[in-house]
Amino acid sequence: MPKLIVVTREGEEREIMGEAGLSVMEVIRDAGIDEVLALCGGCCSCATCHVHVAPEFAAKLPKMSEDENDLLDSTSDRDEYSRLSCQIAFSDALDGLKVTVAAED
Repeated sequence: MPKLIVVTREGEEREIMGEAGLSVMEVIRDAGIDEVLALCGGCCSCATCHVHVAPEFAAKLPKMSEDENDLLDSTSDRDEYSRLSCQIAFSDALDGLKVTVAAED
């Protein structure tokens, strides 16, 4: 099982093991980290699962869709490493991925 490193809004770093094939949002949710609300359930229709991906992993992720880009435009904490965690398929290739939960809008 690949490892996901999540930095909470308080700066706490948590290492969790996630099942490949789930989204990063699902891995975070299943670990009980409630800062990622994911109100739409992973349908890419809200931005409540916004995270900042560690720069060294940004190039390993699939290209952002127009819908994801538009939703991220509505957030106040967007930067060049912003992604919606529901749109990142977790896999063995992303073992060690580090994400920081974005500020709450």
